[in-house]
Amino acid sequence: MKVEIVRGDLLDQPVEVIVNTWNRNIIPWWLLLPQGVSGAIKKRGGLQPFRELGKFGAIPLGQAVITSAGKLSYRAIIHVVGINLFWFASEKSIRGSVKNAIRLVNENNFTSVAFPVIGAGSGSFRQSRALEIMLDELDRIHTDAKVTIVEFQKKRR
Repeated sequence: MKVEIVRGDLLDQPVEVIVNTWNRNIIPWWLLLPQGVSGAIKKRGGLQPFRELGKFGAIPLGQAVITSAGKLSYRAIIHVVGINLFWFASEKSIRGSVKNAIRLVNENNFTSVAFPVIGAGSGSFRQSRALEIMLDELDRIHTDAKVTIVEFQKKRR
């Protein structure tokens, strides 16, 4: 599988579905101040994806669930549990998140997906190592979908 790595904003990618790194869903979403990708989704896409996400209850580390995209133009958002209760990512959580996100991509016949670098933001994981783990995990699984990993870069004004 060919993976494209780009710099930019995840929410500007021309794909069918995006991946959002989330917590275990133990703290109600409305008590959290979403940061990073979640904060951008809330700001541009509204609250609907998070209301749907709240209905899943506690989600195991490394698992993935799917919601609507709210006001965003994507077909869906795949939320992966890439960080633990202490807001840290691990190799295990990153690998599980990638594997389970691709499983949902395949089950829903999405043709393209964009990932952030899982664990590199709020998860306090070194970005270069997180990217290395993601690429290794993607190399182990199959999908016909086009996969993009987005290294966040603020827009220049």
